[in-house]
Amino acid sequence: MINPDIKKLVQQNIDEMIAFRRDLHRHPELPWEEFRTTDKIAEQLDKIGIPYRRTKPTGIIADIRGGKPGKRILLRADIDALPVQELSTNIDYKSTIDGKMHACGHDTHASMLLTAAKALYAIRDQLKGNVRLVFQPAEEIAQGAKGMIKQGVLEDVDSAFGMHIWSQTPVGKVSCVVGSSFASADLLTVRFKGKGGHGSMPHDTVDAVMVASSFVMNIQSIVSREVSPLDPAVVTIGKMDVGTRFNVIAENAVLEGTVRCFNVAVRDKIEAAIRRYANQVAAMYRATAEVEYIYGTLPVINDKESALLAQKVIVESFGEQTLYFEPPTTGGEDFSYYTENIPGAFALVGSGNSEKDTQWPHHHGCFNVDEDGMTLGAEFYAQYAWAYLNQN
Repeated sequence: MINPDIKKLVQQNIDEMIAFRRDLHRHPELPWEEFRTTDKIAEQLDKIGIPYRRTKPTGIIADIRGGKPGKRILLRADIDALPVQELSTNIDYKSTIDGKMHACGHDTHASMLLTAAKALYAIRDQLKGNVRLVFQPAEEIAQGAKGMIKQGVLEDVDSAFGMHIWSQTPVGKVSCVVGSSFASADLLTVRFKGKGGHGSMPHDTVDAVMVASSFVMNIQSIVSREVSPLDPAVVTIGKMDVGTRFNVIAENAVLEGTVRCFNVAVRDKIEAAIRRYANQVAAMYRATAEVEYIYGTLPVINDKESALLAQKVIVESFGEQTLYFEPPTTGGEDFSYYTENIPGAFALVGSGNSEKDTQWPHHHGCFNVDEDGMTLGAEFYAQYAWAYLNQN
């Protein structure tokens, strides 16, 4: 199932992989702004000899053509950073750009996939099929995968595989579960309009603070009383903009939040309930409501056959002790748009290690990775592609 040459080739390129990752970490770029990152990846592909095309405005699709006929497997890595201030003081590859940081590990994803690409290209004559390498922008705003799909990334592709470095999983462990992996991630904005006035004369007003507060408190019953307890879901209001002065009763309130779940039917039910609650609460206080509900990512549901293949690769490549079963996360991942169309799986590669201070959660200013985990990730990319293409 595994190819011993891949293991050797990855081991030979560890130092270059880490150096490339640290260079990307020093120069983070936000979604749709990954121009330098795209150029650096293109330079590496040119050195290897792998043909590619750039996507617009950023990102790369590259193809390794195998020496024998067969299917095409897509390997995906995202490349964008976050608008987060890096807080770490004990690393010499800290972000050089104020307020921007690779706080989710996408720098490692690009580096691991490039290292896997070197190994796969070296054994291309042995491949029974083709490997498509995808360096995807704008994952953090759930737009990159859709943009790549519009530009033809899924044409002639039979299956997709991706991974995420994961600080909640111990370094040395790799997980790929059957079924739910990541939740859908939707955005919502609710605007309430009341009637403003002087704080001393509330009887002449419709207080938007009261309306908004009542809505926030009541919508928690959507999850607790309208959704089955067997269907995990989260409804969060993270921002409330209401009021202008201590003695002025607010006329307007704008609330922003997110909805997470693992079932599309549950997602639809929650959206309908949010709209109902907003309108009914507004009516109760004599206000009006407007709800904007934006679909973000779909749930990432790992195809059974693909996930079981990934688990087999983990065991055969790294040993039984490496296989780990990370519970589903309510985080979002736009890899879901690939597996909406074709079968595939998404894995988590552990990087958490308190001794190296890499236990911080993703999107935190102190986030970092134990780079030892990158070696497993790079080999896993390549071994999975090899195993998929060599299935009977």
